[in-house]
Amino acid sequence: MNDIAKEYAEALFVLACEENSKNEYAQALDKVLTEFSEAPEYMDFLICPSVPVTERVSAIEEAFSGQIPVYVLHFLMLLCEKGRISLLKSCIKEYGKLLDASDNTAETKVISAVELTDDEKKRIVKKLEKLLGKSVVAEYITDPSIMGGVVIETEGRVIDGSLRRHLHEVKEVIGR
Repeated sequence: MNDIAKEYAEALFVLACEENSKNEYAQALDKVLTEFSEAPEYMDFLICPSVPVTERVSAIEEAFSGQIPVYVLHFLMLLCEKGRISLLKSCIKEYGKLLDASDNTAETKVISAVELTDDEKKRIVKKLEKLLGKSVVAEYITDPSIMGGVVIETEGRVIDGSLRRHLHEVKEVIGR
């Protein structure tokens, strides 16, 4: 299913590039995702096979017409027509990956046991930018369960420098 979401996202991204509207489309997709998150019953309605497709597509048009770019609206309507609207969140995620790649940006999660200082955040971003050769946009998450250190998730990779992992490794060595 992820391949299907990727194909739809790529098609929309190509359109966005042709229209020179990559960021505008991304903002529209975020708006749509927010709307669906605030009213999950709306997605249930759009997935419901007992509701005629034409009625579901009309509901999308009525809800978003004039609020988002026309091609993004048509994208949503197409997903609904083809019975793929449940893939919307995955499509938006894939679109974001394409946007980041085109902007030479890496979205990164930095998980630490305690809140990091601004200086620590800057040092981590600087090292990641050097390592990846890209701009880094970091999201910082505090998770006391890692006990210390940091875990970095970026571009499908995990760099685990947590105390929890180190203790687990020591336990493995002692247990042998």
